[in-house]
Amino acid sequence: MRNKYRKPTTLPCNAGSRCSTSLVLWSLLGFLLFLHLYSYICNRDTNGEESRLHVSHHPQFRELQEVEEENIQVPPPKGKRSPRAEKRRPKPKRPTTLIDEFLDENSQMRHVFFPGLKRAIDPTQAAGNDSYYYYPGRIWLDTDGNPIQAHGGGVLYDKSSRTYYWYGEYKDGPTYHAHKKGAARVDIIGVGCYSSKDLWSWKHEGIVLAAEETNETHDLHKSNVLERPKVIYNEKSGKYVMWMHVDDANYTKAAVGVAISDTPDGPFDYLGSHRPHGYESRDMTIFKDDDGVAYLIYSSEDNSELHMGPLTEDYLNVTSVVRRILVGQRREAPALFKHHGIYYMITSGCTGWAPNEALAHAAESILGPWETIGNPCIGGNKMFRVTTFFAQSTFVLPLPGLPGSFMFMADRWNPADLRDSRYVWLPLIVAGPVDQPLEYSFEFPLWSRVSIYWHRKWRLPQGWSRFK
Repeated sequence: MRNKYRKPTTLPCNAGSRCSTSLVLWSLLGFLLFLHLYSYICNRDTNGEESRLHVSHHPQFRELQEVEEENIQVPPPKGKRSPRAEKRRPKPKRPTTLIDEFLDENSQMRHVFFPGLKRAIDPTQAAGNDSYYYYPGRIWLDTDGNPIQAHGGGVLYDKSSRTYYWYGEYKDGPTYHAHKKGAARVDIIGVGCYSSKDLWSWKHEGIVLAAEETNETHDLHKSNVLERPKVIYNEKSGKYVMWMHVDDANYTKAAVGVAISDTPDGPFDYLGSHRPHGYESRDMTIFKDDDGVAYLIYSSEDNSELHMGPLTEDYLNVTSVVRRILVGQRREAPALFKHHGIYYMITSGCTGWAPNEALAHAAESILGPWETIGNPCIGGNKMFRVTTFFAQSTFVLPLPGLPGSFMFMADRWNPADLRDSRYVWLPLIVAGPVDQPLEYSFEFPLWSRVSIYWHRKWRLPQGWSRFK
């Protein structure tokens, strides 16, 4: 008699077929995913290796990557400290730091951060010499011998004239406080413009967007705020378009202003201001991608996050598309650039005029998601690295003919005398893997390391291509 509870020793034909098919499909899917990942990693490694080989090919590249240290000791207190430095010191008193000394206009170390009559460039070098030296933090003079006034700005390369144009805040006026608790400020004078063929010798082209002297309701009335002007060219309209942060003296307007010109050296016509996407906008920049689409990136929500979105085809407004990035991280002073199809960005923290630590970020799509990949600063000493060499990012300029190499542009703000704020331009190189493992997304991106090297004196490699 057959036992009705006995289990069959083989699977039915249909069930076995389904199991075999599923197993084959899952195996095939896993194999395809493995191939995708392997190809992705090899491609990234190849790109990174190409950058490393290029960087190491030229002797002066190795010179740029030499780590220079700074051994700076804080001297014992001597005499009266400035109110700004005393206000920063919490109670009970803690040891004085280099940041305190930086903010103290009476500090014995003032010459370290703001050298006296030394120039940012070497005027003894012969014209036509490719080996121009940069001296970060020193006074930088234009071709007429006057200090350059282009703070918080950026550089446009004009293909038609094969000329670089540097725009920035013209702050050649007295520093004051609008009220007791107000930040240090200079009345709006306008946007300064300088031109150069070699990124070293700069001719003053004048103030290309001037302040409004009499109309107190105008965005650009001298009592208001104009910061971080950036200019891009629109091939379709033939216009040069300037975006900037405009505000009132109390920083409550929090808007962007737009101006246009037929030529890169102006004058620019001011079109008006608005809050992009209906949000507050303070520190900002614009970025033009390889496909001609331009983007606005700005600090918003009381500087707690960044917003970004594409501009309209004429570059005069934003579209309805907007993304919130670095939410809750309190970052400002964004400076974007692109390398091997990957978008990178340098930002600073929000500490007013006091310097702080820069962070580098990376993304496969400009609209995100963005991932923080660490402090890019190398050299100096620990305090130099956590203060971005006592400066704040403003722009990153690709260097033609040098793949993976960029000019990092930053401002060393002098809150005691803003007109005497200095420029810190340093080599930025994208090459090699990041120092620390990251929590990668599903596609396992392997970001290249972003490195900004400190140098007291440096030069671009001889024979670098000045033009794109």
